[in-house]
Amino acid sequence: MSTRSTGRLAVVIDGRTGAGKTLFGHELGLALERLGRPAYRGSLDDFKRPWSERDRYDRLTGEGYYRNAYDLDRIRLRLIGPVHTDGRVTLCGIDPLTQIDHGEEITILEPDAVLVVDGVFAHRRELAHLWDVGIWLAVDPDVAFERGVARDAGHRRAHAFSEAPDVASLHRSRYAAADDIYLRETAVETIADIIVENTDLDAPVVHSRETGCCHIPGVSAVEPP
Repeated sequence: MSTRSTGRLAVVIDGRTGAGKTLFGHELGLALERLGRPAYRGSLDDFKRPWSERDRYDRLTGEGYYRNAYDLDRIRLRLIGPVHTDGRVTLCGIDPLTQIDHGEEITILEPDAVLVVDGVFAHRRELAHLWDVGIWLAVDPDVAFERGVARDAGHRRAHAFSEAPDVASLHRSRYAAADDIYLRETAVETIADIIVENTDLDAPVVHSRETGCCHIPGVSAVEPP
């Protein structure tokens, strides 16, 4: 990797539920820090609408989850937009576990900072134009499904959710169904700047849509493993 730019950048890691977005985002942030670039992490999951408003909209079906779960205005105005203006970002809206709203907590990004965000549906038309670099993690749908179920089952055991619904059914009817809607409506592999084949976590294959190798404009050049 080599450092190239001094301006702030917003980078997003997109992919199906279970694609490995969070881990990839952490690793990218650490790599940027090693280059001397200030790196900050955000997640679109921290910008969902509160559960207290769930009677106002459908968030339980795949269609409802895709259309209604995320507060797109807050993402645009508080998370991504300030990267390109005054650098005063909100890194977390509503904590998805505690439902505590952290929206008034402001982080000021340095002039050369990189905001690395992970989340589903990040290249939908309402958000796609806001990212400086978009990365899509391409994963076999069955593998992503199994990863997502295993992850959430572990979370539920860790937090002792005694009345948890069947995790596999939840993923199939809500998250996987929402992913399918998103992919039908968004030609994400023609929009994302970088495609990472991430089915095998130990051997990801990195491609640039433009050049065939992974190149994050203004930040780094990465040769595929």
